[in-house]
Amino acid sequence: MATTPWNRNETIVAFYVYCQIPFKKSNKSHPLVTEYAQILGRSPSALNMKIGNFGRLDPELKQQGIVGLAHGAKLEEAIWQAFHDNPGELLAESERIITQMLHDKETPPPPSQKEHIPVEDTLRLVKCRVGQSFFREAVLSAYASKCCISGVSERRLLDACHIVPWTEDVSNRLNPKNGLCLNLFFHKAYDTHLLGIFPDYDIKISKRLLETADALDFRAYLAALHGRKVFLPEHFFPSRDLLASHYEAFQKAQ
Repeated sequence: MATTPWNRNETIVAFYVYCQIPFKKSNKSHPLVTEYAQILGRSPSALNMKIGNFGRLDPELKQQGIVGLAHGAKLEEAIWQAFHDNPGELLAESERIITQMLHDKETPPPPSQKEHIPVEDTLRLVKCRVGQSFFREAVLSAYASKCCISGVSERRLLDACHIVPWTEDVSNRLNPKNGLCLNLFFHKAYDTHLLGIFPDYDIKISKRLLETADALDFRAYLAALHGRKVFLPEHFFPSRDLLASHYEAFQKAQ
C-alpha cells in the first residue's frame, strides 16, 4: 500500500467516496471504503482517515455538533472548494481518474465481485457505477437511508427523489442538494404534486390526496404529516431555492 503523500487525483476520489457514505458510519470495514482503497492502492484505514479529514470541512456537520478529524491537508480544502458545489464535475473527474487507475494498474475486480471479470469489463462496470449511482448513493447516505417523511429505512423501498425534475434543470441533475430520500409512495406523490415541501421544510399534503385516502387510519396519518417538518439529512441539506421552485409548481397544481 502507498505511503507517499496523497496527490490531487487520489484526494478527489476520496471526496467522491465521502459523498456516498453516512459520516457516522464511515469506517475501515465499510464496503465502499475497502473497494476504493484497493483501487487507490491505499489501506482502508488511510482512506477512512481521509474521509474524516473532509468531515472537518463540512459546515452542515458542524451545525449538528459533528466534527471530523482535527487536522488535515490544504489539498483537501482545495478539493472541497472546487467540487462541493459542482457535483457534476466531481462525478466526471472521478470517473476519469478511477478508470485510468484501473487501466494503469490492471486492478482486479473489487472484492464485492466474486467471479473473475476481465479488466476491460471491470472498467466498463466501474464507469457505469460511477456514473449512475452517485446521486442515489449521495442522497441516501446523507439521510442515513431513511425516508425523510416516514422514516422507513428499507433501501428497496427508497428513492433519491429530484426536487426539481431531471428534465427541467440540467445543472442540478447530480446535485445531492437537489435530492430528497423518499419512499416510493411519497416520491410519486411529490412528483405529481399531491405532496409538497415548503422551503422551510414543512410538509404540505394536498386535499386531493387526503380525499382519496379511503382508509380512515391512513387518512389520519397523512393529515398528521401536514405541517410537520421533514427529517433533515446529515449533510447536503436540500436547497431552499430548489424547494421553493418545486413548491411553486405544487401550489399551481392545487
